Amino acid sequence: MAEEGETAPTGNVDEPLDIIRLSLDEKIYVKMRNERELKGRLHAYDQHLNMVLGEVEETVTVVEIDEETYEEVYKSTKRNIPMLFVRGDGVILVSPPMRATG
Repeated sequence: MAEEGETAPTGNVDEPLDIIRLSLDEKIYVKMRNERELKGRLHAYDQHLNMVLGEVEETVTVVEIDEETYEEVYKSTKRNIPMLFVRGDGVILVSPPMRATG
């Protein structure tokens, strides 16, 4: 436990963006509008959740209706992108990497 006058460890989460800060240079998952999902290494971010990701795998899911059976058919396409700027207004969710406890 910290004594009076000592600073807290740098791993503390006091504000929502602290979770993003602790994920710098690690792989994160980003869910975007229009059924887009990104997995990549977080290089930079700002308070608007604009982000620069590297080694990105983008997955786009499209729902089509089968004309004969009228069933929904889900089709996913994936592509790899070496470096990507993500505009923050399209971000729905950011998931940091799983960390081992103990």
